[in-house]
Amino acid sequence: MNNFYKIFLVALLILSSGYLHAQQKSVKDTLQLDSVIIKESRPKHLPNVSGTYIFAGKKTNLIYPDAGKINLANNTARMAFAQVPGVNVWEMDGAGLQINIGTRGTDAHRSIEVNMRQNGYNTNSDVFGYPENHYNVPYQAISEIQYVRGSAALQFGSQFGGMVNFKIKEGDSTKVFGVETEQTAGSNRFLNSYNAVGGKVGKISYYAFYSSRSGDGWRPDAAFNYRAYYANIKYQFNSKGSIALQFSRSDYRQQIAGGLTDGQFDANNRQATRFRNFFNPEINIPALLFNYAFNNDTKLEVTTNVLFGQRNSVQFINTANIADTVNTKTNSYNPRQVDRDYYAGFTTEARLLHSYKLGDLKSTFTTGVRYFEETTKRKQKGTGTTGSDFDLSLVKPYGIDLRLHSLNYAAFAENIFQVTPAFTITPGVRYEVIKTTTAGVINNATYNIGYKGNRNYPLFGTGLQYQFKNGSQLYGNFSQAYRPYLYAAVTPADQLTIIDPNIKDSRGYDADLGYRGHISTVFNFDVNGFYVYYGNRAGTLTQTDANNVTHLFATNIGNAVAKGVEAYTEVSLLRSFDEHSGSDIRLFNSLAYTHGRYTSGSINQNGKNISLKNNQTENTPEWINRTGLTFLTGHVSSTLQLSYTSKSFSDANNTVFNPTGASGIVPAYHVVDWAFNYTFLKNYHISANVNNVLNAKYFTRRINMYPGPGILPADGRTFNIGFGLRL
Repeated sequence: MNNFYKIFLVALLILSSGYLHAQQKSVKDTLQLDSVIIKESRPKHLPNVSGTYIFAGKKTNLIYPDAGKINLANNTARMAFAQVPGVNVWEMDGAGLQINIGTRGTDAHRSIEVNMRQNGYNTNSDVFGYPENHYNVPYQAISEIQYVRGSAALQFGSQFGGMVNFKIKEGDSTKVFGVETEQTAGSNRFLNSYNAVGGKVGKISYYAFYSSRSGDGWRPDAAFNYRAYYANIKYQFNSKGSIALQFSRSDYRQQIAGGLTDGQFDANNRQATRFRNFFNPEINIPALLFNYAFNNDTKLEVTTNVLFGQRNSVQFINTANIADTVNTKTNSYNPRQVDRDYYAGFTTEARLLHSYKLGDLKSTFTTGVRYFEETTKRKQKGTGTTGSDFDLSLVKPYGIDLRLHSLNYAAFAENIFQVTPAFTITPGVRYEVIKTTTAGVINNATYNIGYKGNRNYPLFGTGLQYQFKNGSQLYGNFSQAYRPYLYAAVTPADQLTIIDPNIKDSRGYDADLGYRGHISTVFNFDVNGFYVYYGNRAGTLTQTDANNVTHLFATNIGNAVAKGVEAYTEVSLLRSFDEHSGSDIRLFNSLAYTHGRYTSGSINQNGKNISLKNNQTENTPEWINRTGLTFLTGHVSSTLQLSYTSKSFSDANNTVFNPTGASGIVPAYHVVDWAFNYTFLKNYHISANVNNVLNAKYFTRRINMYPGPGILPADGRTFNIGFGLRL
């Protein structure tokens, strides 16, 4: 943590200290300026009860992705989650094609340890076998982002990383037909088009969008083409109930420029080491949502969704120091490897919420059940062509051909006990039943797979909350967490990783204690401490065999603990002097300190056991800080954001250097971003965004699989300009 941030934090505390006894008001302001109505949206926490969900006593965030604060056209995650302390963002590409987030030491690879949802239903490709999130929604379609941190999300699942829910916009209920469109162009032939229609006719409301994004990418051989579709038709059959049919799809094809060694990155971080590598996920999610309010105190929600699609790649897989060149013996390129997954999942979740009187006070109970079934067909290590285009055809059959099946039953219950008008206790329990089977062949039938695994386990949690008269809250939460080992990953598709056949499930817990609130429209804050115990944490070790060949070993490293502090503060600089000012300058700071260390574990090197105790957990930067300055008037909003992430290690034995680049230190980095939005003639706007304003040379991760192996350079300076209207 450099001196700039230390000075800044001290200054921010001094600025905020003058408001500690001010009268609190709503954090949403409506202003009248030059015939322009502005509804200002600020990040805050979720209410105690929302729909059929209970959030009392939990660490939560509610984010509004507004233009002028976030590069929406580019799906820039470090800006979207800037005001949620501790979100570690991995940048797999600069096109926003994937969302890679993790907190408190969890794995950020395609948000694999976060329960990712849209409108309340799950979007992870295979929740228990391969829970990577291949589905990608355009940020321009999102009305709000809900984030429940850590294992406090027992209503949603057992994961360590919490739950993120993207709520999609709805049509304007005052119009029969409304139109929204925005066209954006930028550097490296970037083009983004977002087009939506929505409205209401009688009892039927609807909203649909089509989004496309394409470009050449910042590096050579990194072109991409992305599309997303969504339609929602909702029928409000009476004042109490509604049913909605939704369909979502996202697909993209991306050329992969490959990973770099440290030497290659230092020499030219923009170079490409691959030009024949491609990645192509296609995800479809139809869903049916039923809501019924029996009365003001009792509500029912039933959600059913299907997820089907595929994940395809064709690559020349090798370390970055081995070039993809013409084979002199065959006078052609070497054959590429073809890997394909096919997903077919079905989920039904039913939730019932009931409020009741306990003495003179109102308490709230919620309960629910889930049925989930998924089949993943995994075909890997197929010998592809020697060509250079996107071609999934085979010359030789797949070396790995598996059928992975998961069956899950789950039930949960939580209750807000209103002990006093100010104090609540919210105990909860979740019970999971998971049945998994794996069948198929590895290495072209030389090794047959036949695995069955049954798991039954309860998880418990309790939340506490005290509401002060000035509107601030003291909150605390303890919840257990569980992560089954990813049985789809026991047969790696790359030749760099060896999987421990005795890998086990991980168990642990997450604890939070915090204080949050706001003071008038001038100051917002949320400060909390956390402690995460991650037993039998699965991770990666770097090993060298007897032939001095380096490889990566995936296993249960040992027990790990992540503890630290997360703090968000925001001050309105102009409204500090004039609360009714039509303009404002807002300064926010989102700080997280995470001390992630192994408390047990060892590695055997050349016959010697080397303890990993006190090693830093992999991919866990100690400091993440994002500072933003936002200017607001009746027509203009603009944000300048500075992000800082301290160094981390890519493996559990804290390797400093690996000649392949697949493991080693991820150095600290700073990134500056700028967003601008100008609204005119009521319905029109112009946006402009510059990412990595100072053209910093950095990377966020090293990788031993797709799309590396090696260092994945982050994009240098890029920009875009957009024009939009809403009628």
